[in-house]
Amino acid sequence: MSQTKQQQYAELAQQAASLVADEPDMIANMANISALLYWALDDVNWAGFYLMKDEQLVLGPFHGKPACIRIPIGKGVCGTAVSEKKVQLVHDVHEFSGHIACDAASNSEVVLPVYRNGAVVAVLDIDSPLIGRFDLADVEGLQRIVNSLEASML
Repeated sequence: MSQTKQQQYAELAQQAASLVADEPDMIANMANISALLYWALDDVNWAGFYLMKDEQLVLGPFHGKPACIRIPIGKGVCGTAVSEKKVQLVHDVHEFSGHIACDAASNSEVVLPVYRNGAVVAVLDIDSPLIGRFDLADVEGLQRIVNSLEASML
């Protein structure tokens, strides 16, 4: 019997919380969360973080193929997540105006802002080769994981 998406994310949220507990280093925690998500989620070809540096996003810890190194704020799905300060759930990246194709195999994407002291300090970016791979259950589950990361940075 397979578990539901909600059950899987509940387990992943517990694992992520354990990984980041008592570890204040943001990069180390992002590295572990990237690995956790990449290896646990089906039909994902990239999972990682972009960090805010000098008013742009710069590639951080990730799992997957090499990726774009710098993304301007407001550009692509990740840059839009920062400029709008909200989750981006993209059913088909080819229909997203200004999509930046770091990997031509990616067809859907979800990006969640990561906050520290009320400011976006990074984004969690997950790509899939399947169109429509992500839904609101993914957003809710991933938000729990991002919340654990944010709590570790306090």
